[in-house]
Amino acid sequence: MRSALLPLIAALAGALFLTACGTEQAGGPIASPSPSGDPCGGQSPSTAAASPPGPADAEHDGVRITGFGGGSQGCAAFKVTHTGAEPFTYMITFDLLSDAGTVLDNTERTVERVAPGRTVWGTLRLSESAAGSRNVSGVRIAKVRSVPADEAPYTHGPCPESGLRVYADDGDAAMGLRVVSVHVENCGTRPYALHGYPEVRLYDEEHEPVEGVRILRDGSSVAGATGADGPALPIVVGPGESAWAGLVWRNTVQAGTPVHAPYARVRVKSGADRVMAVPELDLGTTGKLAVGPWKKREEAPASP
Repeated sequence: MRSALLPLIAALAGALFLTACGTEQAGGPIASPSPSGDPCGGQSPSTAAASPPGPADAEHDGVRITGFGGGSQGCAAFKVTHTGAEPFTYMITFDLLSDAGTVLDNTERTVERVAPGRTVWGTLRLSESAAGSRNVSGVRIAKVRSVPADEAPYTHGPCPESGLRVYADDGDAAMGLRVVSVHVENCGTRPYALHGYPEVRLYDEEHEPVEGVRILRDGSSVAGATGADGPALPIVVGPGESAWAGLVWRNTVQAGTPVHAPYARVRVKSGADRVMAVPELDLGTTGKLAVGPWKKREEAPASP
């Protein structure tokens, strides 16, 4: 009798597992813990046949993969535990792996406002990734970034109290030259005046200030023809309009220790709210970063 019941029990467990996975939208923010705990049923993370994820792949910077069910309709469960002194927003990049351990796709999740001492649960719906119908045999944590919740950058959702969305894009790279744009979108109801350059302060992976890097004005102080140059002219960003300023650097590595500054605390002008953007600045040993002037969106950033 017991052996006859085992297939039925397994089928019911699988059905419950997939139902739980279907309650979240992949890529969307998670604001509160799941009331039922681990939404993937407490299963252990699966491992890829040729390249099993090690401890660093399954747990990183307060994020842990807690369950996995493979295949194109499966899901992965994870949790975020925050031990800091103020609420933080987490941005997590996951790699989806094939049987051979190669990366089929990566996907990102944002976990908003995790309070000190709290744990928040979330899921990835594998069917909504670019991996499509290919079999996903493993999931690993590729990268974790976290910023103070009150300084988190947002590209969508409710308009901040400031009336501005401020964030950095993924940028362009060519032959060691890097260009990332800081964007300002006026989602409010009033015009916003800008003149000059954004204020930028750099921070490392431990959220400590990066010392020894010169912040220069005008992108041409590092390289020309990036679009992040020219005079700093007064502009007005009306409701529904946007502006941008370029960050330009080279990642040349010579003598010394290369500098990696994933975070940049930005103020669009003196006295404005601070936003912790995540431009991932691999500054090499050059010791300098150029900041271009604010420009209206119609002056699109140029590729290096």
